Amino acid sequence: MTPDPAPPETATSTPTAPPSVPAPGRLRAVPGSRKLMFAVVAVALLFGAQWLETRFRLSAVQEELARRLAESDGQSKEARAIARQNQEALQALAAKVGALEAQLAESQGQQLALESMYQELSKGRDDRVIAEVEQAVSIAAQQLQLAGNVEAALIALTGADARLARAASPQFLGVRKLIARDIERLRALPTADVPGMAMKLESVIASVDSMPLAFEQRPMSNTVAARGADAAKKSAAPEPAWWQRFLADAWAEFRQMVRIERIDHADPGLLSPQQSFFLRENLKLRLVNARLALLARDAKSFRDDMRQAQAWLERYFDVRAKPVQGALEVVRTLGTTNVAIEPPTLNETLAALRNFRSVKK
Repeated sequence: MTPDPAPPETATSTPTAPPSVPAPGRLRAVPGSRKLMFAVVAVALLFGAQWLETRFRLSAVQEELARRLAESDGQSKEARAIARQNQEALQALAAKVGALEAQLAESQGQQLALESMYQELSKGRDDRVIAEVEQAVSIAAQQLQLAGNVEAALIALTGADARLARAASPQFLGVRKLIARDIERLRALPTADVPGMAMKLESVIASVDSMPLAFEQRPMSNTVAARGADAAKKSAAPEPAWWQRFLADAWAEFRQMVRIERIDHADPGLLSPQQSFFLRENLKLRLVNARLALLARDAKSFRDDMRQAQAWLERYFDVRAKPVQGALEVVRTLGTTNVAIEPPTLNETLAALRNFRSVKK
């Protein structure tokens, strides 16, 4: 076992005396230190006051800056709102200006169109009048040449003359003279009562089915005449005896067995019901054709149809019947009427109108 180590030797040093510190209550006054202390305190107070003042000023500046920032923020928001409103108003104004420009352009276009139309109207007024008059004269010429309708031609020419009169232009005087001459020539033409003649033919056509045929006639017998005479005598004379009446009746029956009759034309012969039907239909067709020829002023066809209808009436129908007599009277009268007219041509007037248009162009 080893022996315990010896404790280390402590370094011994001579103790030093602590510095002499004056007691608190016994500080010695060092010359000039009091003034220095007061100066330092004053400087510290001055710096503190200045620091406090700077602090207060900095706080006030911060508050003012925050206030002004808040005000500027509100003003910027308000300015943005006003700018947005102004932009919207500007867009609305731009749209209105665009619409007004479009309306202005449209009104200008309409004004130009109206001006051009007015120029065309003022320039082509005479051309339109001449075109209308030429069309009316052409219609009158067609009515005269195709249908022979003098009344329609007169109406067309009168309308053309009235149109020229409304124009009141002295350059139309020559054309008006030609139209007036054509009107006078048409009025001087002998005209037939075509509507009245057509109505008479229509009445004859309607009565064909009711007119009796010639072979259906029942002539008055001598027995009937004798009986009439005997009845007249019996009314005046006394009543005969029974045997006299018997002899008279026997004699009347015997005389009826033989009949002598006088006829002015050949026997028409018997017609079957089918032949009678076709006879009546053919007669009606003849009369219808005559009416069409009358309306067309075809004198030759009209006379031929009326002559054939008259021949059929006299040959196949009972001329002693009143309907047949009336139909024959109408057919004979109309058959002698002159329905053919030679209307004047309007070629000279049409040529004058065409020359006038060519000169205007």
